[in-house]
Amino acid sequence: MATYDAADRRRERARGRQPLPMEVAGHVRELILSGEVRPGAFLRVERIAEATGVSSTPAREGLLVLRSEGLVRLVPRRGFMVAPFTRQDVRDLFWAQAQLSGQLAARAARVITPEQIGRLEAVLEEFQSAVAVGEPQHITALGHRFHREINLAADARRLALLLRSVVRHLPDRFYAAIEGQVAATRTEHPELVEALRGHDAHRAGELMREHILAGADRLIEVLEERGMWREREDETAQEGPAAGGG
Repeated sequence: MATYDAADRRRERARGRQPLPMEVAGHVRELILSGEVRPGAFLRVERIAEATGVSSTPAREGLLVLRSEGLVRLVPRRGFMVAPFTRQDVRDLFWAQAQLSGQLAARAARVITPEQIGRLEAVLEEFQSAVAVGEPQHITALGHRFHREINLAADARRLALLLRSVVRHLPDRFYAAIEGQVAATRTEHPELVEALRGHDAHRAGELMREHILAGADRLIEVLEERGMWREREDETAQEGPAAGGG
């Protein structure tokens, strides 16, 4: 079993956030999903370790996390390679998130207390203030807090853990970068609170699913603008006529 060196243990204690491999995985996941590294590119453990300030052991473990998520492949004798990431992959991730989030919202609607509704309303008020002054990081944090309050109210720990495993496939900043997400959230979150206040499980579930699924198309637009699939589509376009020629 691989072990960290003493410097890694000191780094993990000093950072005090999450295990080093998860930090590495988050860093590389963002490189892949931002288009900074393209499908087919090889990821060198030594360079990843240097970029994240860790030794090769947690760097390799972080890449293995991404392998389990399907974002990278381990090619024998060559190393870790970025796997293809398609528009359908984005839609599938959001679909899975929507189903779990919708079920949690429906369960929360059945049992939510006035105190929990009060906390959601406080988050909404703070969210509106953050939007007014333009604080992207705070907006993202408040969005997460709003959904977390609903998930806690559902009292369904196993479902919440499953949801967390899906959500971590996309970096936090992509939720903030989704075009139109903030504007939509300003209307959709209050509607969710009203459904929860009325203990309308069906409507709360439907609103949550629609809210999450809409994010897939917004994120795809953002990634298209960043050229995520441009090179692959250009290559396909160039190969198409040649492949069909006689």
